[in-house]
Amino acid sequence: MSEGLDPAGVISLVGTPIGNLGDISRRAGEVLGTADRIACEDTRRTGRLLRHLGMEAPRLVRMDEHTERAVADSLVDAAARGERIAIVTDAGMPGLSDPGAEVVAAALAAGVALEVVPGPFAGATAAVLSGLLDGAGRFTFEGFLPRKGRARADRLGQVAASRVPVVIYESPNRVAATVEDLAARCGPDRPVALCRELTKLHEESWRGSLAQAGEHLALNTPRGEFVVVVDACPPPEEPTDSEVAERVRSLTAGGRSRRDAAVVAADELGVSPNRAKRIANSIDGTGAGD
Repeated sequence: MSEGLDPAGVISLVGTPIGNLGDISRRAGEVLGTADRIACEDTRRTGRLLRHLGMEAPRLVRMDEHTERAVADSLVDAAARGERIAIVTDAGMPGLSDPGAEVVAAALAAGVALEVVPGPFAGATAAVLSGLLDGAGRFTFEGFLPRKGRARADRLGQVAASRVPVVIYESPNRVAATVEDLAARCGPDRPVALCRELTKLHEESWRGSLAQAGEHLALNTPRGEFVVVVDACPPPEEPTDSEVAERVRSLTAGGRSRRDAAVVAADELGVSPNRAKRIANSIDGTGAGD
Protein backbone atom coordinates (compact mmCIF):
# COMPACT_ATOMS: atom_id res chain seq x y z
CA MET A 1 0.00 0.00 0.00
CA SER A 2 1.27 3.46 -0.90
CA GLU A 3 2.78 5.70 1.77
CA GLY A 4 0.22 7.77 3.66
CA LEU A 5 -2.71 5.40 3.22
CA ASP A 6 -4.58 4.14 6.25
CA PRO A 7 -4.46 0.31 6.22
CA ALA A 8 -7.90 0.21 7.88
CA GLY A 9 -9.54 1.72 4.82
CA VAL A 10 -11.10 -0.58 2.27
CA ILE A 11 -13.57 -0.50 -0.61
CA SER A 12 -15.93 -3.48 -0.59
CA LEU A 13 -17.97 -4.38 -3.65
CA VAL A 14 -21.00 -6.16 -2.24
CA GLY A 15 -23.28 -8.43 -4.24
CA THR A 16 -26.94 -7.85 -3.40
CA PRO A 17 -30.09 -9.90 -4.12
CA ILE A 18 -31.41 -9.85 -7.69
CA GLY A 19 -34.97 -10.09 -6.40
CA ASN A 20 -35.52 -12.07 -3.22
CA LEU A 21 -34.10 -10.16 -0.25
CA GLY A 22 -33.64 -13.46 1.55
CA ASP A 23 -30.67 -14.16 -0.71
CA ILE A 24 -28.49 -11.57 1.04
CA SER A 25 -25.51 -13.31 2.64
CA ARG A 26 -24.51 -12.97 6.27
CA ARG A 27 -21.12 -11.60 5.28
CA ALA A 28 -22.74 -9.00 3.01
CA GLY A 29 -24.88 -7.88 5.93
CA GLU A 30 -21.83 -7.61 8.20
CA VAL A 31 -19.92 -5.52 5.65
CA LEU A 32 -22.88 -3.19 5.06
CA GLY A 33 -23.44 -2.91 8.80
CA THR A 34 -19.87 -1.74 9.47
CA ALA A 35 -19.50 0.57 6.45
CA ASP A 36 -18.88 4.26 7.04
CA ARG A 37 -20.65 5.06 3.81
CA ILE A 38 -22.40 3.10 1.09
CA ALA A 39 -22.33 4.07 -2.58
CA CYS A 40 -25.49 2.91 -4.34
CA GLU A 41 -27.54 3.42 -7.49
CA ASP A 42 -30.81 4.23 -5.72
CA THR A 43 -30.74 5.41 -2.11
CA ARG A 44 -34.40 4.42 -1.59
CA ARG A 45 -33.86 0.87 -2.79
CA THR A 46 -30.70 0.44 -0.75
CA GLY A 47 -32.51 1.94 2.23
CA ARG A 48 -35.16 -0.80 1.94
CA LEU A 49 -32.46 -3.46 1.88
CA LEU A 50 -30.86 -2.02 5.00
CA ARG A 51 -34.20 -1.88 6.79
CA HIS A 52 -34.76 -5.53 5.84
CA LEU A 53 -31.45 -6.26 7.57
CA GLY A 54 -32.53 -4.22 10.62
CA MET A 55 -29.81 -1.62 10.11
CA GLU A 56 -29.64 2.10 10.42
CA ALA A 57 -28.44 3.52 7.12
CA PRO A 58 -24.98 5.11 7.22
CA ARG A 59 -24.17 7.90 4.83
CA LEU A 60 -25.56 6.89 1.42
CA VAL A 61 -23.85 8.26 -1.70
CA ARG A 62 -25.69 8.22 -5.03
CA MET A 63 -23.53 6.46 -7.64
CA ASP A 64 -25.19 5.46 -10.89
CA GLU A 65 -23.92 5.23 -14.46
CA HIS A 66 -24.07 9.01 -14.81
CA THR A 67 -22.33 9.93 -11.55
CA GLU A 68 -19.77 7.16 -11.00
CA ARG A 69 -16.88 9.00 -12.60
CA ALA A 70 -17.62 12.11 -10.56
CA VAL A 71 -17.70 10.32 -7.19
CA ALA A 72 -15.07 7.61 -7.75
CA ASP A 73 -12.11 9.73 -6.61
CA SER A 74 -13.89 10.97 -3.48
CA LEU A 75 -14.72 7.38 -2.47
CA VAL A 76 -11.12 6.31 -3.00
CA ASP A 77 -9.86 9.32 -1.02
CA ALA A 78 -12.21 8.45 1.84
CA ALA A 79 -10.94 4.86 1.89
CA ALA A 80 -7.36 6.12 1.83
CA ARG A 81 -8.15 8.11 4.99
CA GLY A 82 -9.32 4.95 6.73
CA GLU A 83 -13.04 4.80 5.94
CA ARG A 84 -14.77 1.54 5.09
CA ILE A 85 -16.66 2.07 1.83
CA ALA A 86 -19.27 -0.37 0.54
CA ILE A 87 -20.48 -0.29 -3.04
CA VAL A 88 -23.80 -1.87 -4.02
CA THR A 89 -26.07 -1.72 -7.04
CA ASP A 90 -29.81 -2.12 -7.23
CA ALA A 91 -29.33 -5.85 -7.80
CA GLY A 92 -26.39 -8.17 -8.39
CA MET A 93 -22.66 -7.55 -8.47
CA PRO A 94 -21.19 -4.06 -8.87
CA GLY A 95 -19.03 -3.82 -11.97
CA LEU A 96 -21.02 -6.37 -14.00
CA SER A 97 -23.34 -4.35 -16.27
CA ASP A 98 -23.68 -1.97 -13.30
CA PRO A 99 -21.53 0.82 -11.82
CA GLY A 100 -18.37 -0.18 -9.98
CA ALA A 101 -15.62 -0.73 -12.55
CA GLU A 102 -14.40 2.89 -12.48
CA VAL A 103 -14.10 2.85 -8.69
CA VAL A 104 -12.11 -0.39 -8.90
CA ALA A 105 -9.72 1.16 -11.44
CA ALA A 106 -9.28 4.29 -9.31
CA ALA A 107 -8.68 2.25 -6.15
CA LEU A 108 -6.08 0.08 -7.84
CA ALA A 109 -4.30 3.15 -9.22
CA ALA A 110 -4.22 4.69 -5.71
CA GLY A 111 -3.18 1.50 -3.94
CA VAL A 112 -6.37 1.37 -1.84
CA ALA A 113 -7.45 -2.04 -0.56
CA LEU A 114 -10.31 -3.75 -2.41
CA GLU A 115 -12.48 -6.71 -1.57
CA VAL A 116 -15.46 -8.41 -3.19
CA VAL A 117 -18.31 -9.91 -1.22
CA PRO A 118 -19.89 -12.40 -3.65
CA GLY A 119 -23.61 -12.44 -4.15
CA PRO A 120 -26.37 -13.50 -6.55
CA PHE A 121 -25.57 -13.26 -10.27
CA ALA A 122 -28.54 -13.18 -12.64
CA GLY A 123 -26.39 -14.27 -15.58
CA ALA A 124 -25.26 -17.51 -13.94
CA THR A 125 -28.73 -18.15 -12.52
CA ALA A 126 -30.31 -17.91 -15.97
CA ALA A 127 -27.54 -19.94 -17.62
CA VAL A 128 -28.23 -22.84 -15.24
CA LEU A 129 -32.02 -22.52 -15.65
CA SER A 130 -31.74 -22.44 -19.45
CA GLY A 131 -30.77 -26.08 -19.75
CA LEU A 132 -28.32 -25.08 -22.51
CA LEU A 133 -25.07 -25.69 -20.63
CA ASP A 134 -22.97 -28.78 -21.20
CA GLY A 135 -21.07 -30.69 -18.55
CA ALA A 136 -18.27 -28.13 -18.51
CA GLY A 137 -20.74 -25.33 -17.70
CA ARG A 138 -19.08 -22.85 -20.07
CA PHE A 139 -20.90 -19.73 -21.23
CA THR A 140 -20.15 -16.16 -22.31
CA PHE A 141 -21.56 -13.24 -20.34
CA GLU A 142 -22.44 -10.53 -22.84
CA GLY A 143 -24.49 -8.26 -20.56
CA PHE A 144 -26.39 -5.49 -22.37
CA LEU A 145 -25.89 -5.27 -26.13
CA PRO A 146 -25.20 -1.88 -27.73
CA ARG A 147 -28.48 -0.31 -28.76
CA LYS A 148 -27.70 0.48 -32.39
CA GLY A 149 -25.15 0.92 -35.13
CA ARG A 150 -22.01 -0.95 -36.04
CA ALA A 151 -21.26 -1.83 -32.42
CA ARG A 152 -24.57 -3.68 -32.12
CA ALA A 153 -24.11 -5.45 -35.45
CA ASP A 154 -20.61 -6.59 -34.49
CA ARG A 155 -21.70 -7.93 -31.13
CA LEU A 156 -24.69 -9.73 -32.64
CA GLY A 157 -22.26 -11.39 -35.05
CA GLN A 158 -20.10 -12.52 -32.15
CA VAL A 159 -23.14 -13.98 -30.39
CA ALA A 160 -24.15 -15.83 -33.55
CA ALA A 161 -20.67 -17.36 -33.94
CA SER A 162 -20.09 -18.24 -30.26
CA ARG A 163 -19.26 -21.89 -29.58
CA VAL A 164 -20.71 -21.64 -26.07
CA PRO A 165 -24.09 -20.28 -24.87
CA VAL A 166 -24.30 -16.50 -24.53
CA VAL A 167 -26.04 -14.63 -21.70
CA ILE A 168 -27.61 -11.27 -22.56
CA TYR A 169 -29.41 -8.79 -20.31
CA GLU A 170 -32.37 -6.91 -21.75
CA SER A 171 -35.15 -4.59 -20.61
CA PRO A 172 -38.83 -5.49 -21.15
CA ASN A 173 -39.35 -2.73 -23.71
CA ARG A 174 -36.40 -3.88 -25.88
CA VAL A 175 -36.39 -7.65 -25.51
CA ALA A 176 -38.67 -8.31 -28.50
CA ALA A 177 -36.45 -6.28 -30.83
CA THR A 178 -33.36 -8.03 -29.52
CA VAL A 179 -34.90 -11.47 -30.05
CA GLU A 180 -35.83 -10.42 -33.61
CA ASP A 181 -32.23 -9.31 -34.27
CA LEU A 182 -30.86 -12.52 -32.80
CA ALA A 183 -33.13 -14.62 -35.01
CA ALA A 184 -31.90 -12.74 -38.08
CA ARG A 185 -28.24 -13.35 -37.20
CA CYS A 186 -28.36 -16.76 -35.51
CA GLY A 187 -31.19 -18.28 -37.54
CA PRO A 188 -34.77 -18.78 -36.38
CA ASP A 189 -34.17 -22.34 -35.16
CA ARG A 190 -31.39 -21.49 -32.65
CA PRO A 191 -32.52 -22.59 -29.14
CA VAL A 192 -32.98 -19.82 -26.57
CA ALA A 193 -34.22 -19.35 -23.01
CA LEU A 194 -36.02 -16.23 -21.81
CA CYS A 195 -35.69 -15.84 -18.05
CA ARG A 196 -37.43 -12.99 -16.25
CA GLU A 197 -38.07 -11.77 -12.73
CA LEU A 198 -35.44 -14.20 -11.41
CA THR A 199 -35.89 -15.16 -7.73
CA LYS A 200 -39.07 -13.04 -7.53
CA LEU A 201 -42.68 -14.09 -7.05
CA HIS A 202 -43.44 -14.16 -10.79
CA GLU A 203 -40.19 -15.78 -11.93
CA GLU A 204 -40.53 -17.41 -15.35
CA SER A 205 -38.19 -19.36 -17.63
CA TRP A 206 -39.42 -19.94 -21.18
CA ARG A 207 -37.53 -22.19 -23.63
CA GLY A 208 -37.84 -22.71 -27.36
CA SER A 209 -36.40 -21.46 -30.66
CA LEU A 210 -35.70 -17.82 -31.47
CA ALA A 211 -38.63 -17.83 -33.89
CA GLN A 212 -40.92 -19.21 -31.20
CA ALA A 213 -39.54 -16.69 -28.71
CA GLY A 214 -40.61 -13.85 -30.99
CA GLU A 215 -44.12 -15.31 -31.17
CA HIS A 216 -44.20 -15.79 -27.39
CA LEU A 217 -43.26 -12.15 -26.77
CA ALA A 218 -45.84 -10.94 -29.29
CA LEU A 219 -48.59 -12.79 -27.42
CA ASN A 220 -47.36 -12.02 -23.88
CA THR A 221 -46.50 -8.45 -22.95
CA PRO A 222 -42.92 -8.48 -21.63
CA ARG A 223 -42.73 -7.56 -17.95
CA GLY A 224 -39.74 -7.38 -15.66
CA GLU A 225 -36.05 -7.58 -16.46
CA PHE A 226 -35.02 -10.33 -18.87
CA VAL A 227 -31.98 -12.55 -19.17
CA VAL A 228 -31.75 -14.09 -22.64
CA VAL A 229 -29.61 -17.22 -22.98
CA VAL A 230 -28.78 -18.07 -26.60
CA ASP A 231 -27.50 -21.55 -27.41
CA ALA A 232 -24.07 -22.07 -28.92
CA CYS A 233 -23.54 -22.05 -32.65
CA PRO A 234 -23.71 -25.66 -33.83
CA PRO A 235 -20.42 -27.08 -35.14
CA PRO A 236 -20.08 -27.12 -38.93
CA GLU A 237 -20.95 -30.32 -40.68
CA GLU A 238 -17.99 -32.56 -41.51
CA PRO A 239 -17.17 -32.22 -45.23
CA THR A 240 -17.66 -35.35 -47.30
CA ASP A 241 -14.81 -37.20 -49.02
CA SER A 242 -16.11 -35.89 -52.34
CA GLU A 243 -15.89 -32.28 -51.11
CA VAL A 244 -12.33 -32.80 -49.88
CA ALA A 245 -11.37 -34.45 -53.17
CA GLU A 246 -12.89 -31.60 -55.17
CA ARG A 247 -10.87 -29.04 -53.21
CA VAL A 248 -7.67 -31.04 -53.73
CA ARG A 249 -8.36 -31.20 -57.48
CA SER A 250 -8.92 -27.44 -57.57
CA LEU A 251 -5.63 -26.79 -55.78
CA THR A 252 -3.61 -29.18 -57.93
CA ALA A 253 -5.13 -27.60 -61.05
CA GLY A 254 -3.74 -24.33 -59.76
CA GLY A 255 -0.23 -25.75 -59.70
CA ARG A 256 0.17 -27.24 -56.21
CA SER A 257 1.55 -30.71 -55.67
CA ARG A 258 -0.96 -33.26 -54.47
CA ARG A 259 0.74 -33.38 -51.08
CA ASP A 260 0.64 -29.58 -50.63
CA ALA A 261 -2.95 -29.51 -51.87
CA ALA A 262 -3.94 -32.07 -49.24
CA VAL A 263 -2.37 -29.97 -46.45
CA VAL A 264 -4.10 -26.78 -47.61
CA ALA A 265 -7.45 -28.54 -48.07
CA ALA A 266 -7.21 -30.03 -44.59
CA ASP A 267 -6.66 -26.58 -43.06
CA GLU A 268 -9.42 -24.90 -45.06
CA LEU A 269 -12.04 -27.59 -44.51
CA GLY A 270 -11.20 -28.43 -40.90
CA VAL A 271 -10.36 -32.09 -41.49
CA SER A 272 -7.34 -34.05 -40.32
CA PRO A 273 -4.26 -33.90 -42.58
CA ASN A 274 -4.09 -37.70 -42.65
CA ARG A 275 -7.65 -37.90 -43.96
CA ALA A 276 -6.99 -35.26 -46.62
CA LYS A 277 -3.81 -37.06 -47.73
CA ARG A 278 -5.63 -40.38 -47.95
CA ILE A 279 -8.35 -38.85 -50.09
CA ALA A 280 -5.81 -37.03 -52.24
CA ASN A 281 -3.90 -40.27 -52.86
CA SER A 282 -7.09 -42.03 -53.93
CA ILE A 283 -7.98 -39.50 -56.63
CA ASP A 284 -8.05 -41.09 -60.08
CA GLY A 285 -7.29 -44.42 -58.45
CA THR A 286 -3.59 -43.68 -58.12
CA GLY A 287 -1.48 -43.95 -55.03
CA ALA A 288 0.87 -41.12 -55.95
CA GLY A 289 1.79 -38.77 -53.19
CA ASP A 290 3.72 -36.23 -55.24
